[in-house]
Amino acid sequence: MKKLIIGTRGSDLALWQANYIKDRLAAIGVDTELKIIKTQGDKILNLRLDKLEGKGFFTKELEEELLDGRIDLAVHSHKDLPTTHPEGLIIAAVPEREDANELLLILKDCVDVTQKLSLKTGAMVGTSSNRRKAQLLALRPELNIEDLRGNVPTRIQKLRDENYDAILLAKAGVNRLGIDLSEFHVEVLDTTELVPSPAQGALGIQIRETDQELFAVLQQLHHKETAEEIAVERKVLNLFQGGCHMPLGCYCKKDNGQYEVWTSKAETDEHFPDRLFFRVPTLDGLAEKIVGKFTATRRLPSKVFISREIGENNYLRRALDKHKIEIDGRSLIRTFPIVRTLDPFYLRNLHWVFFSSRNSVEYFFKLNPVLSKHIKFGVVGRGSEDALRKYGHIADYVGEGGDIDEVAQLFADVVENQTVLFPRAQDSLLSMQKFLKPSTKVVDLPIYETVIEEEIDRTSAQVLIFTSPSNVEAYFAKNLLDPEQQVIAIGHSTGKKFDEMGVKYILPYSPDEIGLAEAVFGIDVK
Repeated sequence: MKKLIIGTRGSDLALWQANYIKDRLAAIGVDTELKIIKTQGDKILNLRLDKLEGKGFFTKELEEELLDGRIDLAVHSHKDLPTTHPEGLIIAAVPEREDANELLLILKDCVDVTQKLSLKTGAMVGTSSNRRKAQLLALRPELNIEDLRGNVPTRIQKLRDENYDAILLAKAGVNRLGIDLSEFHVEVLDTTELVPSPAQGALGIQIRETDQELFAVLQQLHHKETAEEIAVERKVLNLFQGGCHMPLGCYCKKDNGQYEVWTSKAETDEHFPDRLFFRVPTLDGLAEKIVGKFTATRRLPSKVFISREIGENNYLRRALDKHKIEIDGRSLIRTFPIVRTLDPFYLRNLHWVFFSSRNSVEYFFKLNPVLSKHIKFGVVGRGSEDALRKYGHIADYVGEGGDIDEVAQLFADVVENQTVLFPRAQDSLLSMQKFLKPSTKVVDLPIYETVIEEEIDRTSAQVLIFTSPSNVEAYFAKNLLDPEQQVIAIGHSTGKKFDEMGVKYILPYSPDEIGLAEAVFGIDVK
């Protein structure tokens, strides 16, 4: 095969991506050289991306060079590509995707770990992404979001120059460039917390449709699973008829034979986004199902019950208020401390403290524990993580998803040969402890008990959310479920109670307010 010409933009990240493909091709005996091409998006730096005219402002010039035969292939950040390709061009290969998470880089004097995302109140955050802005304001409504343009090093320099208190970047770009971020406080925003752009972290290798020989060669670089996943994301974008300016996030991953898809969509960057989670065995019709959930004519529940109090600024309350869904929020149990002072014995030679609920966090710190600065903290999910932050600590391990057994198995590997303290409810199921390895020392500390309320009124809500097994027992001791009522269970231990009762239920991916908002939004009312 002749020496091939790879077309690329000239930014540091674009050159890294092009050189990565160059090296991959060299490894299979294909000789290439790079040609740098300036695009409209590179030339116009004084406007927000959504103010630029037309589509493909980071790709059009490369595509024109391809069609004219001046280059043989173009390497793109897949998320920059329009959802429809110019006639005569195809994406021949999609290499394996890089990490699709987002990074929040914060100046160290602007950090407040007691708040979500570790940002001080009213912090100025730089991003020109409408998607990021809408989701960030949903998490922290008081933040100030300001435009930020430029390549990755330029954006980081603007933060270094203190033009912003923090900036948001795709983790993939930072990873690829190997940038040292030690001067900043770095928060990783998981794809389940801040949904990335469709195809974020993936590359697309574009060629002429007639170049069959090159297409065959490039299959050696193609990663089928990544291609399947981003195809769903990009089809959702296409069905919404949106470009990169749309406040839309969509992320698909395959896990244990199932496809898991998160979608976030807002009307504008100022509006609260709707969130949706799907777990399905097949991709058939999946994009259409996702888009169908966002139609304005859908009937959503008019009232939702949840077995705990919900504050005015709570994420779930704001998600439901947007659709004028009434909330009946009340706990069906009361909790009481059973330990008034903490014996220093429990804190000796500890490596970890693990919290399986918000209550365990709050009752533990009410005991004013004196902890070594080397102590690490584990939590079962983001709800407990937020509770821990209020006491000035950031979790070193956060369980992902609602499957407590899976969370426990992963945590068991992390704490092997170490000592772990478990502050807990007196009637805890000890789910985490069951999976720890024999070499792990467990320090057991029951610190509070739960008591069922005597008078529990039935709810007429169409959707009932239960936050613990105790709340399930409390409600159904005297109440029955109406045929049209649907149930959401937070966590597998709560779900098991409904399994015992033979009641169908929905299990959110994340046992927190975002996961609950996704679950409620996914429910159709007949």
